[in-house]
Amino acid sequence: MSPRLVPAPISLVFSQENVDAESYNREFQQLNEADDNPINQWLKLAKARGETAETDPVLLNLIVELHNKIDNLERFLKDEEPIRVSLSSEAHIESIGFEHFNLKEKLLEKDMKYYGRVEMPVHPKRDVGIFFIAQSESLAKIVKIHERDEREWGAYMTARERVLIREARASR
Repeated sequence: MSPRLVPAPISLVFSQENVDAESYNREFQQLNEADDNPINQWLKLAKARGETAETDPVLLNLIVELHNKIDNLERFLKDEEPIRVSLSSEAHIESIGFEHFNLKEKLLEKDMKYYGRVEMPVHPKRDVGIFFIAQSESLAKIVKIHERDEREWGAYMTARERVLIREARASR
């Protein structure tokens, strides 16, 4: 049975996992920790202590995102690029499912394990580390992804489905 997929234009860089598994695992963990900058850690602690109960959550999130944007701008001005592991292949994801994705080109070896970085087109834009296994030359199943990234992946897929439904209704 083939997975349900919806069209989604996303970029992916990847390599076979066995090329440098230790570095890939380290980067996978660092990508998740990058979200735990000091302001985000402070916000989590403040929420846990109940200090944000009377604060408008949308406004609070906007302020935190503004702070993160200023940090990103500062890194850009100082020419401080995040260090990423070099990956050997680039591809375009054609369609996604909750646990699968399909590449435009046939670049995978069936049953081979891979590590990749996906540039998620969500706000704020960021790289998501994933481990996946090829089920065919273009179809892959995600086997390891951080919990937050998995939620964003599912939310993005659902949003893409809604867009397709609206387009189908409009064309009637």
